[in-house]
Amino acid sequence: MIFLAVSIFLGLLIFGFTLKQWIWGENIKQNLESYELLIPTGSDYDSLMKILKDNDLLENYSSFDFVAGAMKYKKSKIRPGRYVLKPGMSNRELINLLRSGKQTPVNITFNNVRKIDELMGKVSHYIEADSISLVKLIQDSAFISKLGYNKYTILSMFIPNTYELYWNTDARQFVGRMKKEHNKFWAKNNRLVKATALDMDEKEVFTLASVVQKETLANDEKPKVASVYLNRLKRGILLQADPTVVFASGDFGLKRVLNKHLDIDSPYNTYKYAGLPPGPICMPDVSSIDAVLNAEETNFLYFCAKPDGSGHHAFAKTLKQHNVNANKYRRWLNSQRIK
Repeated sequence: MIFLAVSIFLGLLIFGFTLKQWIWGENIKQNLESYELLIPTGSDYDSLMKILKDNDLLENYSSFDFVAGAMKYKKSKIRPGRYVLKPGMSNRELINLLRSGKQTPVNITFNNVRKIDELMGKVSHYIEADSISLVKLIQDSAFISKLGYNKYTILSMFIPNTYELYWNTDARQFVGRMKKEHNKFWAKNNRLVKATALDMDEKEVFTLASVVQKETLANDEKPKVASVYLNRLKRGILLQADPTVVFASGDFGLKRVLNKHLDIDSPYNTYKYAGLPPGPICMPDVSSIDAVLNAEETNFLYFCAKPDGSGHHAFAKTLKQHNVNANKYRRWLNSQRIK
């Protein structure tokens, strides 16, 4: 009897110790500095277990399964999202984290893109929505029309910045968030008021800013470049912006615009068609947008790159003066064998 009692006692002691270890002991592998656990929308408990096993995250899967059952997590709704796991986490800590839905957000930074499908491709690397669903939605003319855009102007809804989102964001949620960020951006610093003063809406400002962006990377020069284009628009003069011709050509590596490029029949060719192109030719920096809204007051109608490779420009009020500047630049291009 004493032996039996001792055996039962030891058995209970071992069971209690094992149970304690299964609940509060370390189970996330220690060799992980941290791990990004992604749980797709619609996952069930079996799907979660497969993800854990496929990524070799736990020391003991049976203990996790037991604790998940004891904590009634196996039959609860599995919350999707991105969860950053720490090495040495216990089963209880892991289950509490997953059950709470307190996922770790992701930071999405985008800028310097040419077209909307390129942007959607970049975004798809950060959220659950794939590039196909994002592109399909953003190409839905009825959907984007309700937002106030068309296929040419839709890029202007996206303001370059870093945004914090949850990984399990779907396509509609992403676009909805970007529309809200767009509205917040234009409400700040009297941007809408300034656009109205220029007799432009935010889409037109964004489009002109995209041309300014491709003309110069020198922030100190952008307000002056913007003034030239605004002056030409007011006077009904063709913009004749080389970056719009590059965009129309589809050859974004084009270094020198030649006469043959000026004959390209495209609404983006501002040597052929008056006014602004139908939409932005890239995603401009905020500095370029604000350069248009805060353009210098000048009488300049022309500018040409300086023949020194500095990226800065020589400005002119008359065509005669501009031709002198342009000839200097052509000679420099020839000397550098840039074709």
